[in-house]
Amino acid sequence: MFWPLLAIAVCVVAPANGWWFPGIAPWELGQQIDDLFNLLLIISTVVFIGTQIALGYVLWKGTSVKTGGAWFSHGSHNLEVIWTILPAIILLFISLYQMDVLARIRVMSQFPEQARDAPVAEVSARQFEWRIRYPAPGKKLMPQPQPTDLYTVNDLHVPVGKPVMIRLRSEDVQHSFGLPELRLMQDAVPGLVIPVWFQSNTTGKYDIVCKELCGWGHYKMQGELTVELEEEYDAYLQALQAKMNDDGFSAEANNAVAQSNEE
Repeated sequence: MFWPLLAIAVCVVAPANGWWFPGIAPWELGQQIDDLFNLLLIISTVVFIGTQIALGYVLWKGTSVKTGGAWFSHGSHNLEVIWTILPAIILLFISLYQMDVLARIRVMSQFPEQARDAPVAEVSARQFEWRIRYPAPGKKLMPQPQPTDLYTVNDLHVPVGKPVMIRLRSEDVQHSFGLPELRLMQDAVPGLVIPVWFQSNTTGKYDIVCKELCGWGHYKMQGELTVELEEEYDAYLQALQAKMNDDGFSAEANNAVAQSNEE
């Protein structure tokens, strides 16, 4: 009984010591994923404790019976049917219970229309960084790069309180785009453009990690998701646009060059 009791004790003290999910998922779908995890944890715990109790009983009962030698039994046909049907019922229940959440995450027709119609960025994974392409302020993200597009590395910004979608790609090997705090993970597969949507109802900064072993630099393939107010998001894109269009000369110098050319 030591291991079942230890497992229960760890589960009791885990939340208070941070041995659990990284905080509360800041969106409804993330909380539903937490609920699914907790359901699986409860089922696994009950089955584990039950089997350990049954095993302990069998061992205790077997040592108390004096048979005078080895005894062989084919077993119980009814018991074999029961322990075949019960796991099948549990697995079927889990499969059906999680279908709605899985569809909302993976099926594009189930994405929020607001996110589906206006992707905020294209994220391209490569060894060992996340390359991000934004549309210019006031423009839509096109499937192919445009002259006005904006670029950055490992720095994804999205507005708070609204569903957003990115287009996920890989430029070399298979990677996996992960947002642990939002309970989001999606493989980036070479040759495919995969739509991914999420939403954060709180502002803040969250880790972007690669959750697929992709080479010697896998450990340092880290980015940052910044969730901010709409006006801050717009200001970020405008600042990024100004930085990309900066030719290294001041406005006064450019005016002087233009005047000299006219003369």
